[in-house]
Amino acid sequence: MNGEERRERGGMSMAEQAALLLDRLQRRRPLVHCITNYVTANDCANILLAIGASPIMADDPEETEEIAAAASALVLNMGTPSRRKLEAMIRAGRRANEKGIPVILDPVGAGASRLRREMAESLIRKVRVDILRGNVSEVSFAAGLASREKGVDVSEADRGIDRTEAALAAARRLGCTVAVTGEVDVVTDGRRTARIRGGSSMMARVTGTGCMTSALAGAFAGAGAERGDAFPAAVAALASMGIAGETAFEKAGHLGCGSFHIALLDAVGGLNEKSIRERAEIEEG
Repeated sequence: MNGEERRERGGMSMAEQAALLLDRLQRRRPLVHCITNYVTANDCANILLAIGASPIMADDPEETEEIAAAASALVLNMGTPSRRKLEAMIRAGRRANEKGIPVILDPVGAGASRLRREMAESLIRKVRVDILRGNVSEVSFAAGLASREKGVDVSEADRGIDRTEAALAAARRLGCTVAVTGEVDVVTDGRRTARIRGGSSMMARVTGTGCMTSALAGAFAGAGAERGDAFPAAVAALASMGIAGETAFEKAGHLGCGSFHIALLDAVGGLNEKSIRERAEIEEG
């Protein structure tokens, strides 16, 4: 980011900043290294291509350091955990840290099993994370709050947890930007907070929408956001997914989940500066 862009941002709304980041992303086509789960790997790769980024899905410990060093961003997703994958993530994460490459962590089901708990704790301890993206149960676990997660979705017992409080607690504990997705998304770095409205309830009926959102956060973070400031990138990713969810529902929601799934990918591919400026609903706090 040059000096002129910094001065311009001083008076920009978050929606305008998100639009600027999308334009930069589509011009630069950042390479996003994803170590993700086999359930949603294809969707994450396709959503990155749709937004204008370039995905690479490499999870063998023998190559993850090399791939991470060449990438613009690294996305770590715990959806299908294993000890081998943990080794690959730590190797890639440490290399990304050395190179100043942003790291996004999606602690899928973090509190659901001993392996997932240990994996989340190990990654948080050994890798400096720039953006933590999850639901309120996952973020509450990362923040050290009580969480009664029993799967990869928000538990009924955790639905009463305030998303903003959980996000703030995690951001302050981990020293990073935290994005909690839900009916109203919350993004905070402990100093600034944004609440983002949008999306569709049908997104909860398609597996992988959270994983795709984390991948988008990697694309925006890798597009050239100011180093050490991942907050605008996280806001842009969640706002983009919210707009795409609304657009997909308008076009295909009446047809069913399968049609909505494809329409969601189409909608992300159709995003541009104008659509972000006009449709993003971001409350800055």
